[in-house]
Amino acid sequence: MVHSTADDVDAYLAEVPDERRAALARLRELCRAELRGFSEAMAYGMPTYQRDGAAEIAFASQRHYVSFYLMRGDVRDAFQERLAGQDMGKGCLRFRRPEKIDFDLVRDLLRATAADREQAC
Repeated sequence: MVHSTADDVDAYLAEVPDERRAALARLRELCRAELRGFSEAMAYGMPTYQRDGAAEIAFASQRHYVSFYLMRGDVRDAFQERLAGQDMGKGCLRFRRPEKIDFDLVRDLLRATAADREQAC
């Protein structure tokens, strides 16, 4: 599933492959717990977390991996050392296997995102 037409995150999670559903549900739980003041929405076919109308975090089940989008360049820069060993695109972390998701790193990225009100890129 690269692009979903789900109306909400519950529907999105219901259509992801079984082997990824628990990991994606855990990503959602972390986002909801750490991103106070953010709204959850579907945008670009994936769950997004927005503040003041701007998406700052998203995640998706891609064809070959789970992606975690971090649209905050300042947070990426602050975590440069911890992100160095990760499979990264310009703005996303890629986890080829759900059991390899570093939920501690994700939680810390979420906390840093929530703590700072810099503009998302």
